[in-house]
Amino acid sequence: MRAFEKDISKIAYLVVQLWPDNSLNEAEDILKEYFSGEETAVFIHEIREKYVGLALCGLRHDYVEGCETSPVGYLEGIVVDSEYRNQGIARTLCEECEAWAKEQGCTEFASDCELTNTESLRFHMGLGFQEENRIICFKKTI
Repeated sequence: MRAFEKDISKIAYLVVQLWPDNSLNEAEDILKEYFSGEETAVFIHEIREKYVGLALCGLRHDYVEGCETSPVGYLEGIVVDSEYRNQGIARTLCEECEAWAKEQGCTEFASDCELTNTESLRFHMGLGFQEENRIICFKKTI
Protein backbone atom coordinates (compact mmCIF):
# COMPACT_ATOMS: atom_id res chain seq x y z
CA MET A 1 0.00 0.00 0.00
CA ARG A 2 1.10 3.53 -0.62
CA ALA A 3 2.68 5.28 2.37
CA PHE A 4 1.98 8.85 3.39
CA GLU A 5 4.02 11.50 5.17
CA LYS A 6 2.12 10.80 8.41
CA ASP A 7 3.81 7.35 8.43
CA ILE A 8 7.38 8.67 8.61
CA SER A 9 7.95 8.03 12.32
CA LYS A 10 6.61 4.48 11.96
CA ILE A 11 8.71 3.51 8.94
CA ALA A 12 12.02 5.35 9.46
CA TYR A 13 13.45 2.30 11.24
CA LEU A 14 13.03 0.35 7.99
CA VAL A 15 15.17 2.92 6.14
CA VAL A 16 17.86 2.40 8.79
CA GLN A 17 17.67 -1.37 8.14
CA LEU A 18 18.03 -0.70 4.43
CA TRP A 19 20.86 1.81 4.75
CA PRO A 20 22.45 1.23 8.20
CA ASP A 21 24.86 4.15 7.88
CA ASN A 22 21.93 6.49 8.50
CA SER A 23 20.61 7.59 11.87
CA LEU A 24 16.88 7.57 12.57
CA ASN A 25 16.78 11.34 12.01
CA GLU A 26 18.60 10.98 8.68
CA ALA A 27 16.15 8.23 7.70
CA GLU A 28 13.26 10.57 8.42
CA ASP A 29 14.91 13.23 6.23
CA ILE A 30 15.27 10.70 3.40
CA LEU A 31 11.59 9.84 3.69
CA LYS A 32 10.60 13.52 3.71
CA GLU A 33 12.46 13.93 0.41
CA TYR A 34 10.56 10.99 -1.09
CA PHE A 35 7.21 12.31 0.10
CA SER A 36 7.88 15.81 -1.20
CA GLY A 37 9.12 14.60 -4.59
CA GLU A 38 6.85 14.67 -7.61
CA GLU A 39 8.60 11.68 -9.18
CA THR A 40 9.00 9.42 -6.16
CA ALA A 41 6.78 7.03 -4.22
CA VAL A 42 6.94 5.02 -1.00
CA PHE A 43 5.15 1.73 -0.45
CA ILE A 44 4.78 -0.16 2.81
CA HIS A 45 3.52 -3.54 3.94
CA GLU A 46 1.65 -3.85 7.23
CA ILE A 47 1.04 -6.94 9.36
CA ARG A 48 -1.00 -6.64 12.55
CA GLU A 49 -0.63 -2.85 12.71
CA LYS A 50 3.17 -3.01 12.26
CA TYR A 51 4.97 -1.83 9.15
CA VAL A 52 7.29 -4.68 8.17
CA GLY A 53 8.25 -3.82 4.59
CA LEU A 54 9.25 -0.73 2.67
CA ALA A 55 9.98 0.07 -0.97
CA LEU A 56 11.22 3.39 -2.33
CA CYS A 57 10.91 4.07 -6.02
CA GLY A 58 11.28 6.93 -8.41
CA LEU A 59 11.67 7.99 -11.99
CA ARG A 60 15.10 8.33 -13.56
CA HIS A 61 15.53 10.49 -16.63
CA ASP A 62 19.27 10.04 -17.00
CA TYR A 63 20.75 6.97 -18.68
CA VAL A 64 19.82 3.76 -16.91
CA GLU A 65 22.03 0.77 -17.67
CA GLY A 66 20.44 -1.44 -20.33
CA CYS A 67 17.30 0.68 -20.76
CA GLU A 68 16.17 2.29 -23.99
CA THR A 69 13.45 4.67 -22.78
CA SER A 70 13.10 7.62 -20.46
CA PRO A 71 11.92 8.02 -17.84
CA VAL A 72 12.57 4.64 -16.28
CA GLY A 73 10.87 3.46 -13.10
CA TYR A 74 13.58 2.68 -10.57
CA LEU A 75 13.53 0.60 -7.41
CA GLU A 76 15.71 2.77 -5.20
CA GLY A 77 15.53 0.54 -2.13
CA ILE A 78 13.53 -2.31 -0.66
CA VAL A 79 13.63 -3.97 2.75
CA VAL A 80 11.57 -6.41 4.80
CA ASP A 81 12.01 -6.99 8.54
CA SER A 82 14.08 -10.16 8.96
CA GLU A 83 11.34 -12.07 10.81
CA TYR A 84 8.90 -11.49 7.91
CA ARG A 85 11.15 -12.43 4.98
CA ASN A 86 10.47 -15.19 2.47
CA GLN A 87 6.72 -14.57 2.59
CA GLY A 88 6.38 -12.69 -0.72
CA ILE A 89 6.27 -9.25 0.89
CA ALA A 90 9.19 -7.84 -1.12
CA ARG A 91 7.69 -9.24 -4.33
CA THR A 92 4.39 -7.49 -3.55
CA LEU A 93 6.15 -4.21 -2.76
CA CYS A 94 8.13 -4.41 -6.00
CA GLU A 95 4.95 -5.11 -7.98
CA GLU A 96 3.37 -2.01 -6.41
CA CYS A 97 6.40 0.05 -7.48
CA GLU A 98 6.17 -1.36 -11.01
CA ALA A 99 2.45 -0.53 -11.21
CA TRP A 100 3.19 3.02 -10.03
CA ALA A 101 5.92 3.36 -12.70
CA LYS A 102 3.48 2.19 -15.39
CA GLU A 103 0.98 4.82 -14.19
CA GLN A 104 3.75 7.40 -14.72
CA GLY A 105 4.11 6.25 -18.34
CA CYS A 106 7.18 4.04 -17.92
CA THR A 107 7.69 0.94 -20.03
CA GLU A 108 10.87 -0.16 -18.25
CA PHE A 109 11.68 -0.74 -14.59
CA ALA A 110 15.21 -1.06 -13.23
CA SER A 111 17.22 -1.44 -10.04
CA ASP A 112 20.75 -2.08 -8.84
CA CYS A 113 22.72 -3.67 -6.03
CA GLU A 114 26.30 -3.80 -4.83
CA LEU A 115 28.52 -6.42 -6.48
CA THR A 116 28.93 -8.21 -3.16
CA ASN A 117 25.23 -8.27 -2.25
CA THR A 118 24.41 -11.80 -3.38
CA GLU A 119 21.12 -11.84 -1.45
CA SER A 120 19.90 -8.81 -3.41
CA LEU A 121 21.13 -10.32 -6.67
CA ARG A 122 19.11 -13.51 -6.03
CA PHE A 123 16.08 -11.41 -5.08
CA HIS A 124 16.22 -9.36 -8.28
CA MET A 125 16.76 -12.39 -10.49
CA GLY A 126 13.85 -14.14 -8.78
CA LEU A 127 11.59 -11.23 -9.68
CA GLY A 128 12.47 -11.43 -13.35
CA PHE A 129 15.10 -8.70 -13.56
CA GLN A 130 17.97 -9.47 -15.89
CA GLU A 131 21.52 -8.44 -15.17
CA GLU A 132 22.69 -5.73 -17.56
CA ASN A 133 26.20 -4.86 -16.46
CA ARG A 134 28.72 -5.02 -13.64
CA ILE A 135 30.86 -2.01 -12.83
CA ILE A 136 33.35 -0.80 -10.32
CA CYS A 137 33.30 2.95 -9.77
CA PHE A 138 36.45 4.92 -8.98
CA LYS A 139 37.25 8.35 -7.59
CA LYS A 140 40.22 10.26 -6.32
CA THR A 141 40.62 13.54 -4.58
CA ILE A 142 42.47 16.10 -6.67
